[in-house]
Amino acid sequence: MTLPRGLYALLDDGFCPGMSLAEQARQLAAAGVRVAQVRCKGSTGRQGWEAVRDAVRILRDAGVVVLVNDRVDWALLSGADGVHVGDEDLPPREARELLGPDRLVGVTVRNAAGAREAAAAGASYVGLGPVFATRTKMVAAPVLGPERLRAEVGGSPLPVVAIGGIGLATVTEVARTGVHGVAVLSDLWAGEELPARVQALQQGFLLGETRS
Repeated sequence: MTLPRGLYALLDDGFCPGMSLAEQARQLAAAGVRVAQVRCKGSTGRQGWEAVRDAVRILRDAGVVVLVNDRVDWALLSGADGVHVGDEDLPPREARELLGPDRLVGVTVRNAAGAREAAAAGASYVGLGPVFATRTKMVAAPVLGPERLRAEVGGSPLPVVAIGGIGLATVTEVARTGVHGVAVLSDLWAGEELPARVQALQQGFLLGETRS
């Protein structure tokens, strides 16, 4: 399984009040996203599982590469293409053992040293950041900024998805650092209609790649 380049869309059950994960999935699939991560922090047990399952099904039926945040068991049961884990989740080595060799395992890291550790543990890619300050998730780590990000990307043996505060105004600058993709949540739903926003973010990334 290969992680598509460019926009890496995030779904979050706590971000859009009144909009379920399934509805977010429908809108993002219709807007043309190629890779998405389903994040369910507000619901646990059966309610959370069913919300993730439904969102994964919608995205996969649309041909989107889909990952589940945190929960390796939900990724397996839903038929997702992989999982993304952080410091408080199942370690990447154990996640790889459960998922097998063909699915994606993403790991949140703060620097190139963390990326090298993730690679040794069997990760497929890393989420590196925060690049900028973000209001959608509390992160106990210093902001990198584009120049520091470029240096860390250069030392990573794995594809890097930049995370933290990235939007249309900064996507091109971030793409110039050599990242494989950019994770975006809040800026997806800002401004114009979602399909136009998705297209603009993807084009902004491609513009940065051509100038890097």
